[in-house]
Amino acid sequence: MSGVTESGVVESDVVRGRSLGRRFAWLWAAYAVSTFGTRLAFDAFPLIAVMVLDAGPARVAALAAAGLAVGAVVAVPLGPWVEFRRKRPVMVAMDLVRCAVLLSVPLAYAFGRLGFTQLLVVSVVVAAADITFRTAAGSCLKALVRPPDLLRANGRFESTTWTAAMLGPPVGGAAVGLFGPVVTVAADAVSYLLSALGIRAIGGGEPRPPRPPRPPRTESSRLRAGDLLDGWRYVLASPALRPLFLNTVLVNGLIMATAPLLAVLMLGDLGFAPWQYSLAFAVPCVGGLVGSRLAGPLVTRFGEHRVLVTSGVLRVCWPVGLAFVGPGTGGLVLVMVVEFGLITSVGVYNPVYATRRLELTPADRVARTLSAWTVSGKLTTAALTAVWGLLAGLTGTRTAVALAGALLLATPLLLPRRTGTPTAAPAPPTPDPAPSVTDS
Repeated sequence: MSGVTESGVVESDVVRGRSLGRRFAWLWAAYAVSTFGTRLAFDAFPLIAVMVLDAGPARVAALAAAGLAVGAVVAVPLGPWVEFRRKRPVMVAMDLVRCAVLLSVPLAYAFGRLGFTQLLVVSVVVAAADITFRTAAGSCLKALVRPPDLLRANGRFESTTWTAAMLGPPVGGAAVGLFGPVVTVAADAVSYLLSALGIRAIGGGEPRPPRPPRPPRTESSRLRAGDLLDGWRYVLASPALRPLFLNTVLVNGLIMATAPLLAVLMLGDLGFAPWQYSLAFAVPCVGGLVGSRLAGPLVTRFGEHRVLVTSGVLRVCWPVGLAFVGPGTGGLVLVMVVEFGLITSVGVYNPVYATRRLELTPADRVARTLSAWTVSGKLTTAALTAVWGLLAGLTGTRTAVALAGALLLATPLLLPRRTGTPTAAPAPPTPDPAPSVTDS
């Protein structure tokens, strides 16, 4: 049996090594193959924009920002729509959509027709499909895994994420050097096809989620306008979820806003080769693997809240150091040290926060909540990326990176404060409880 001690330390079957089951193994395999494909194509679109289309900082930032923003807006009505549909068919469909649109990039490149507009359209479609997939995957995970095993399941996803981040970019950088800038996009497309096959292999029945009762006049399969806001209403009304939501969205946005700027700084101003740039961000991912493996034992020893807050503070102490990167070996070492500290802290934080979010969300609200959360994160990242692109044009790339790092130091003020043990609203029992794949 699992429980919580008086000190708040979790005592659960998680530490006893119980198998998570064959169906979870297929979900994990599907996640692993698509994640490796995505990390193989690490920053593929900025690289293509810089190397093929000769884009500057403003256009690279605009590409990243517009794709996220428009994709997130497109995905807004899909969260409530997914809530009342079988999740695995939705996940398969989104994998196939991403596969198809990504394959259009190497095809256009091969015929000399690749342009900035196509990259933008593909970015939008992939962003919308990604949000929809994550929305369905969260519910799928919670339906496949026992509640005491959620942290261990999320830890496995986090370990996979950082293993892929460690191995994918160097291989992808080498592939770009040998075969050209679009080969990794093709590999990413194939990975989504394999992911769809893995999700299909999960097997077993998946009952259609029941719809809540509606007044006779609105009895319809169509969405009500109010359905679109249900996820945000639930998150913002929850004293436990609200600070977690605000902190995570802002921190992720500020970190990601500097990614295109670092690509321009390192590949352009400082003259690093693509393989060096990829290596600088791949090697520190060992820290994410270590952090994700430590998350469960740390929670068992110190309690979920303490680990969540401590790792949440530590993860924002590092990025300001990226403003001081210089050319040559010293610059690469500095990036690796800063990224190692950041990623290790994130590796602990992410599975704990993802588990906490699922614990606090009833089963019949997971899709809408994750959709609202992910859409907010994408829009915030898009807005901050656009702002930081303009800021870099006005003040210089290095100054913009420094400002983002300084603002991150204030974000711990938004972390949750202990106010007892928060619980989710009661949810109807589900016949086959299980975990889900969540975003970080």
